[in-house]
Amino acid sequence: MTIRVVLADDQNLVRAAFAMLVETARDMEVVGQAATGREAVELARTGRADLVVMDIRMPDLDGIEATRLIAADENLAGVRVLVLTTYDTDEHIVEALRAGASGFLVKDTRPAELLDAIRTVAAGDALLSPGPTARLVARFLRAPSAPALAAGGPEGLSEREREVLALVARGLNNTEIAAALGLSPLTAKTHVSRIMGKLGARDRTQLVIVAYESGLVTPGDTGRA
Repeated sequence: MTIRVVLADDQNLVRAAFAMLVETARDMEVVGQAATGREAVELARTGRADLVVMDIRMPDLDGIEATRLIAADENLAGVRVLVLTTYDTDEHIVEALRAGASGFLVKDTRPAELLDAIRTVAAGDALLSPGPTARLVARFLRAPSAPALAAGGPEGLSEREREVLALVARGLNNTEIAAALGLSPLTAKTHVSRIMGKLGARDRTQLVIVAYESGLVTPGDTGRA
């Protein structure tokens, strides 16, 4: 299945370079290039995109607000956003995740890693740049002024579901969760889907946020960002 990608960056040369890279992958297709956040939102709609590679600092509408509009649009429920930026700061990481981004990478990422990141996010998995640490993400996500992201919290989950949520927050995939809990991969996947439904989460990244916000997972508990 081909991943339909929109590239959003205000620099023509950067967009062209990303487009050439993405087009080298047999499982990807560039369906639009945007110079502003507003163009990115429109192309996500008209291009029937699966994923938007989104720069943060753009004119007219920045990448954070564009991501928020995409995440809030029911007609774009299947569109994932991978934020790619030069600015590896705590605030940008958290703002991107809160806006609905499913992944975060800095622009000095190697080409092969970017393609892998697109595949990971398009598949519905969470992805954070290796640079940001769990301590920094957790500190900002659990700030008193931070609004709750999902309608419910882990208190409404079963004990098994809380265990699965904690492992998702530590960065484990379904196969790794299954091995850790002695389950089949299919059962682990079912648990994750049910948890997302109960918490009103869009994807695994939002499960990570809920786990940190609620205190289910703390920086000292996790070995993976």
